[in-house]
Amino acid sequence: MNEISNFANTGMPAVPEVQAAETMPHSIEAEQQLLGAILTNNEIYDRVASIIKSQHFYEPVHARIFEVAAARITKNNLASPVTLDAFLSDDVGLRELGGSAYLTRLAGAAIAGFAVRDYAQLIYDLAMRRELIRVGDDISARARRADVDQDPKKQIVEAEQSLYALAEEGQSDSGFKSFLSAVTGAVNMANLAYQRDGGLAGISTGLIDLDKKMGGLHPSDLIILAGRPSMGKTSLATNVAFNIAKAYRRGMKPFDWLFNGNFPAKTIFVTFDANFTTNFD
Repeated sequence: MNEISNFANTGMPAVPEVQAAETMPHSIEAEQQLLGAILTNNEIYDRVASIIKSQHFYEPVHARIFEVAAARITKNNLASPVTLDAFLSDDVGLRELGGSAYLTRLAGAAIAGFAVRDYAQLIYDLAMRRELIRVGDDISARARRADVDQDPKKQIVEAEQSLYALAEEGQSDSGFKSFLSAVTGAVNMANLAYQRDGGLAGISTGLIDLDKKMGGLHPSDLIILAGRPSMGKTSLATNVAFNIAKAYRRGMKPFDWLFNGNFPAKTIFVTFDANFTTNFD
């Protein structure tokens, strides 16, 4: 709160500063200047909405300001120091910082539009670091506590789940895309299809009928191969993997992504070895 009080007294924008290790990672200045940019130009919210949410702000007052501003902007209403003051006039934390005068100073500390995504990414990264510290402290506390119902293996599984959930949170690459970037991507995909034998935009599975229906394998695709036991799922997946490896030849691409939890490694290797001895040129 002292950092915000200094800003409230001076009203001058400061260079974003990441705080020392003895405190939780945060940058009050980055939060202030990003909020100021949004309050002076509501279109900036669209540029950062895919990166940060209100929970990523370290200062609770800033989180509430961002939440109210986001709610108004998504409804095509103006979010400015004047309009937000009507919704935050009863906020105790904002009142301690100066109320409407603090909102006005935020607008005066706005950064240029070209830098907003960098500031938003900084705020998001610091929030992830804080959450990682919290998860680490929680894992450490559970490990130190002797609990009959919490055996080490269960604690490891819970720790993995917590870290996985943290890793999956917030994908900053998603969000609005320009029409130009979409068209460019489509043209590049068509060009790849033209250059490849068979006219496939993706990587061929080596199975003609499957390629015709799927157009090959593409990055970020999630393909689920389902069926009853002993229906040939593993054999099909192994053949697809072998065909891709064969197409790229040895040493041109790493081939280490094959995994199956239902079959032992030796069974998969026997299937792969059979393909290797009979089909590889």
